[in-house]
Amino acid sequence: MTMARRVLVTGASGYVGGRLVPALLNEEFDVRILVRDKGKVLGRTWVNAVDIATGSASDYQSVRSALEGVHTAFYLLHSIGVGAHFDEIEAEMARTFAQAAEAADVKQIVYLGGIANDKRKSQHLASRARTGEELRSGKVPVIELRAGIIIGSGSASFEMLRHLTHRLPIMTTPKWVSNRTHPIAIRDVLWYLTHTAQLAKPTSGVFDIGGPEILSYADMMQKFAKCSGLRRRWIIKVPVLTPKLSSLWIGLVTPVPTHLARPLIGSLINETVADPEKRIDALIPKPEEGLIDVETAINLALTRTSANQVETRWSDATAPTAPWQKAQGDPDWAGEQILMDHREVLTDAPLKNVWQSIERIGGETGWYGADFLWWARGLLDRLFGGVGLRRGRRDPKTLRVGESLDFWRVEALEHERLLRLYAEMILPGKAWLEFRLSEEEGKVRLVQEARFSPRGLGGQLYWYAILPLHAFVFPTMLRNIVRSSKRKALHGDA
Repeated sequence: MTMARRVLVTGASGYVGGRLVPALLNEEFDVRILVRDKGKVLGRTWVNAVDIATGSASDYQSVRSALEGVHTAFYLLHSIGVGAHFDEIEAEMARTFAQAAEAADVKQIVYLGGIANDKRKSQHLASRARTGEELRSGKVPVIELRAGIIIGSGSASFEMLRHLTHRLPIMTTPKWVSNRTHPIAIRDVLWYLTHTAQLAKPTSGVFDIGGPEILSYADMMQKFAKCSGLRRRWIIKVPVLTPKLSSLWIGLVTPVPTHLARPLIGSLINETVADPEKRIDALIPKPEEGLIDVETAINLALTRTSANQVETRWSDATAPTAPWQKAQGDPDWAGEQILMDHREVLTDAPLKNVWQSIERIGGETGWYGADFLWWARGLLDRLFGGVGLRRGRRDPKTLRVGESLDFWRVEALEHERLLRLYAEMILPGKAWLEFRLSEEEGKVRLVQEARFSPRGLGGQLYWYAILPLHAFVFPTMLRNIVRSSKRKALHGDA
């Protein structure tokens, strides 16, 4: 293998892709990524070490340009949660990718799909299988790696498992919790992915990857409880919990929203066990130390989580995941209206400390007052199928562009100057919360703005209906940010 071999990673802002990029860089590959918005990856530690191509994976010209000069292309895209017909969207994207790869003379495509050996597949697993078929419709050899549940800090499957086990010592569960699964640690997934790019010659085939254990989802919950120092969980199986009801319940109890939980639950109805005839061992040997078992994988993920060293999270993916996030405001031709709550203050607290207080907003820190109102708004959002507040934040002290923060997403960040958050809760319009800092004659001016672009009359009525709450929430937030900044200046970084 030529160590300067160029590879392309799609989905680099997502959970697996965001970890695959540094793994490939460590193996001295020449890495290019394809993203819709360059700003979404500017906060990553590896951003200056990769070539960034911008464009949509649905646009042939964008994909064709990104694939120019590429030897191996990693296809890590999916459209779960974008609507009932996400499978058609995924198929079209894969078809476009296959055509562009063939035109660009790409030597190898590597695709990470899902284990789907049952004849009766969930919509999610059926779409994963169809994506592989569409990628193979071209002439470029395709290696399809099929995985079941991926265990790692920040993965959607791990967060669902963690919160269900922590919060429910006694659970009434559907029968699918007894179905067999074949979990695999994220480190082993990355092992196989990086080694597919090191193969001496292009290869085609469908290969299943799984860890050293096959067990039920209920067994995984018990192992998680053991690793977390919790008592054994009481699991009572009942036949009435359909996938739809299960996903609604998971949407309320865990950070994973209902629209994402539904396809994940649908997949668990199938047994996701690696097919012995499709194992990858003959193509890529296991690591010398062997594959990571479930308890070790859980302990590694818990250690990363407790140390605030989560590299990527399931919520990092920036595709709109629900209809209300795609076109919330009035159309451009209508002349977008902006309603605003503007407040500012001059403080003698040092700029560094003011910024620290702002950057730590949300998550465990909270929203600097009126936390009950924020909690109630998050609960209301969850009840209507939104993301709610439970996503929290990746790191308690620092933010980066593109990552989720409770029911916001970091849209812009300039150190000690600007933080702008875009709302991802269910709203009749588009909303932003922005903080701007500047120095004036030895003092710091802190500007806090909440902006709202209403969609139709309903959006305007919503804004004016909550104005009384704004009159309490936003002055309290500004005042407590200043107080926090002064405490930091007096007592040091807390």
